Amino acid sequence: MKLSEYAVNFLGNFVAGDLPGLPYRSGPQLVKFFNQFGSRDVYPTNGGFPTRRIYAQDKIRELNGAAVLRTLVAKVVDPREFINTEKTVEDAVTLLNENLKYEGYELAREGHFFTVRDLGVARVKLDDSARVPDALAQLTIDENIRKCETKLSEGDFSGAITNARSLIEAVLSGIEKDLDATAPAYDGDLVKLFKRVQKLLNLEPDRKDIAEPLRQVLSGLTSIVNGLAALRNKMSDAHAASYRPGRHHAKLAVHAATTLADFLFETTSYQRQRSALGAKAAK
Repeated sequence: MKLSEYAVNFLGNFVAGDLPGLPYRSGPQLVKFFNQFGSRDVYPTNGGFPTRRIYAQDKIRELNGAAVLRTLVAKVVDPREFINTEKTVEDAVTLLNENLKYEGYELAREGHFFTVRDLGVARVKLDDSARVPDALAQLTIDENIRKCETKLSEGDFSGAITNARSLIEAVLSGIEKDLDATAPAYDGDLVKLFKRVQKLLNLEPDRKDIAEPLRQVLSGLTSIVNGLAALRNKMSDAHAASYRPGRHHAKLAVHAATTLADFLFETTSYQRQRSALGAKAAK
């Protein structure tokens, strides 16, 4: 995370608590705060400590460009620090975001706390209706969606690729369990799992009753799955990587995975509707 000099100065004031309504940090408290992020300072008992604001700005300047700066920015809006302050934590986050947006970042709530997101990364999400009955599979889907977005935002591109594959594994497993109660346990072969789900959803490219353009699209789905498996092996953090993935590689993997997942959920819904209409017509 890299900030401009303007943002460094502003953040120093913010951390020190020199802005109205924010938690005030004394000299010893500032030393303790920055020591969480790698500093080894000791507060002098006989004077000589710089102006609190200057000290905070200098420490942030030392960390500027390092990954740990994200953690620092998120830590400075720990909700517990705002329990008895004039400004609420939401007020503080709004104030900080007004400045961070010019740097390409924002703070976003994650549970009780906040995390720093890269504004250049599109939101990673599935349609609200994209759910499976199996609670564990759905929990895994939700977790991997969150991790894909977080890791893209934080620059952990190999980790994002790993979670993109894990997302597809969870989606396919959840859909298969939903449609076939006798389905075998997933053995780690993603392509084999995808082919079983393809058959359950009537998505096999070799069907005789589909037009050639659609056949090519369905074949492309298999290529996406094959590609995700290969990317994970070559570029992810699951194995010793043969290549160092770039942001564009990770974004491709994540958004290909979410597009495929959305399509599979839409197809599942469509097949259910067809089956229901067929059953109704047969009565």
